[in-house]
Amino acid sequence: MAVSADATDEAITKAVQAGDSNAFSVLVTRYEQKIARYAKRFLLGGEDGKDIVQEVFIKAYINIKSFDASRRFSPWLYRIAHNEFVNAIKKRSKSPVFSFDFDTLFPHPVAKETADSEMSRNELKEMLEKSLDQIDVKYREPLVLYYFEELDYGEIAQVLQIPASTVGVRLKRGRDMLKTIVKKYE
Repeated sequence: MAVSADATDEAITKAVQAGDSNAFSVLVTRYEQKIARYAKRFLLGGEDGKDIVQEVFIKAYINIKSFDASRRFSPWLYRIAHNEFVNAIKKRSKSPVFSFDFDTLFPHPVAKETADSEMSRNELKEMLEKSLDQIDVKYREPLVLYYFEELDYGEIAQVLQIPASTVGVRLKRGRDMLKTIVKKYE
């Protein structure tokens, strides 16, 4: 059963689940550059990025049967990537990456996004690209997923397994950190 190149991700996953292992290559083609870009920004370009991206797709293929094809594929794949990247950071630092998280336990209400009121999305992306290494990973990841991978709050919440309100808090705090960094260099 051949899968057309314009089939939805979910249709392709159903084909893979039904035994068409060749169909998985369409998903790899669609997402390999996106996941590599995510890895580069999340891991700050570490040498092992390509290996980790490959590991993401191996794990996705191994676990494809557990994917619920009635849901969107991309947040599921990004969640696998997130887990692999966090594990890589833990291995590098030999210490836990995340600790007690006030944002999740005590989320603050955040206003719905409005054209990034103070600065354009493109300006923010440029500044973010230059300053990623100075932003805590807890805030860097939602910024990367939102501005570069163009996931919405709900999808980011699925990837990070946190409430959508916490996504908003982390995005706001990340933008605030970015503004502080930019002001420091002005």
